[in-house]
Amino acid sequence: MSQVIIAKNAGFCPGVRAATDRLERRMREAVVGERLYTLGHLIHNEDYNLALEKAGVKAVSPQELSAIAAATDGGESAKVFIRAHGITQETRRLLEALSQKHPGFSFEDCTCPFVSKIHRIAKDMGQGEGKKNRIFICIGSEKHPEVEGFMSCFDGEGYVFANAAALEERIEQLKQTGKELVMVAQTTQKLTEWKKSQKVLKKYCTNALIFDTICNVTDLRQTEAAQLAAACDGMVVIGGIESSNTAKLYEICRAHCPDTIRVTGRADLGLVKPFALTHRKVGLAAGASTPSDIIEEVHKTMSEMENFAELLDSTPIKTLNTGEIVSGTIMHVTDTELQLDLGAGVTGYVKAERVTDDPSVKLTEAYKVGDVVEAKVIRVSDIDGVAELDKRRVDSSKNWQKIVAAKEEGTVLEAEVADVVKGGLTVFVFGNRVFIPASQSGVPKDGDLAPLKGTTVKFKVIETKEPGNKAIGSIRVVLRDERRAQEEAFWAEIEEGKTYTGAVKSMTSYGAFVDLGGVDGMVHTSELSWKRIKSPAEVLAVGDVITVFVKSFDKEKKRISLGYKTEETNPWFIFTNQYQVGDVVPVKIVSMMPFGAFAEIVDGVDGLIHISQIAMTRIGKPADVLEIGQNVDAKIIEIDNDKQKVSLSIRALLEEVAAAEAAMPEEAVEETETADAE
Repeated sequence: MSQVIIAKNAGFCPGVRAATDRLERRMREAVVGERLYTLGHLIHNEDYNLALEKAGVKAVSPQELSAIAAATDGGESAKVFIRAHGITQETRRLLEALSQKHPGFSFEDCTCPFVSKIHRIAKDMGQGEGKKNRIFICIGSEKHPEVEGFMSCFDGEGYVFANAAALEERIEQLKQTGKELVMVAQTTQKLTEWKKSQKVLKKYCTNALIFDTICNVTDLRQTEAAQLAAACDGMVVIGGIESSNTAKLYEICRAHCPDTIRVTGRADLGLVKPFALTHRKVGLAAGASTPSDIIEEVHKTMSEMENFAELLDSTPIKTLNTGEIVSGTIMHVTDTELQLDLGAGVTGYVKAERVTDDPSVKLTEAYKVGDVVEAKVIRVSDIDGVAELDKRRVDSSKNWQKIVAAKEEGTVLEAEVADVVKGGLTVFVFGNRVFIPASQSGVPKDGDLAPLKGTTVKFKVIETKEPGNKAIGSIRVVLRDERRAQEEAFWAEIEEGKTYTGAVKSMTSYGAFVDLGGVDGMVHTSELSWKRIKSPAEVLAVGDVITVFVKSFDKEKKRISLGYKTEETNPWFIFTNQYQVGDVVPVKIVSMMPFGAFAEIVDGVDGLIHISQIAMTRIGKPADVLEIGQNVDAKIIEIDNDKQKVSLSIRALLEEVAAAEAAMPEEAVEETETADAE
């Protein structure tokens, strides 16, 4: 009798299992007056789709949706399940429009997460100005519904190539467009072909964007099938006629074992028994859309009614009971579920929503193959040798005690804000949901909470409620405690003359308030400038970061008087360090009085040019010679440091020029006058 070896990864992949589970769950609910449909075949398996049809679940096309939706206006309801391969954007928009127009019509998206990922990539790459400068490339089957679906998400120029050779024929032409090339693969593409395609693209375009989108389950399935085919003298591949991943599995097996046949299921049972009898060692592989009962039936036929489970695993199936707590080792991780080895040939599955309530947790980041997980059994299938598990139920009791302890001990916790909901925020810590009311968020009343989503916040648990394991947290309490600690440290270290750098928080008519690090101090208007100002706004603005020093403080009243202007910025200090009596300085006329004109020497220091010092001859008033805003040179003739006054003279300079000219020989004077005339 032949030895028959079944591939460990034969049958439903997580995406297909999720789609069938959701539909079958709805079928079991049996909502009165509700008709169920699948948009196209839910999965690519003829036997499974025939069973659905017999159960009253009809596969329909996009063209039939409008009529189905309209029929619900009579009182019945209809629900359409989107196939695991996904749909086009046009069909999705139609479903959304029909569900809004007809209350009795709804749809459920069963698109495989790996396929949805490519939809997101196509949308991201096909939006904004950059879309005009990108070309979207897929390595896959152009007419496959999965490919048609995600290619419709790219709003720009896109191409589908069956293999690396087809890509290489067009790559030079695509490169010459000067556009950025973006490449993905159909989730069931052969890994070897995908690697060849990447090599082609990198050879011609060093800056291309390449996204690895082959399902890791597909990769495992193909690698295992290749190894099994190499070790057998005959291979049987089970899968639907339309199944792309089954077709590629068949090609891989045939490359390693020429005597490979492909069967669809029960309809081909007559082929498999003779095939098994003519081979010493037969391998059995199955596509991702092949139900376990079909694999079992094919295997039983090949082994002449030998027990399927015993051949699947030489050890007996472990007996599990619903409600039992079990431990298992992780064999495979995706973002949708954990696959556990529970021992003795039993496989456990923990769906993402039963691992944790925290939607921000990515299973592929939080868990790895080899980790041991404890979970509760919620459903057992002895036929398939699988068990559905719930990790949350085991964690819930343990983790809730951590929440209670954190409240009692006043522990500061950290978590990412998962969502902004009505009335506050939600975070997840120790696997439990904690609600933070808006009043405890630290955001001012009626403020926008949305910017907090996705940020990591510190909070304390301030209330717990049992039963129900409800917890309420507060960010405000932590901020208050931090502020108090900051204030205590500040007041312990403050001293007169100490400098601080802080931001201007607010201003009044009499001064500006500066944040010194959790404590505010005030700079009086008179301390802001050496010049007379009417308002702090003439010098500062809210948000300005300035350096100030402590003039005085009162710890009991929590008041701090700050200084801003310093001797180094005193205009008189600047003036006296630059000039002295006898210097000639450029000045600007800023005002005039009957007795003389005032001129600005440096910012904040003016000098007086007495009327007698403006000209060499007697004048009636300063305006006869000078104008406001005029720039002239003047000589410093006196500096009064006590009164901080400066006397200037234009006349002194005019007299010096006249004296110089009088001392010159007559010929030199004539030459000077001639030069001046010219």
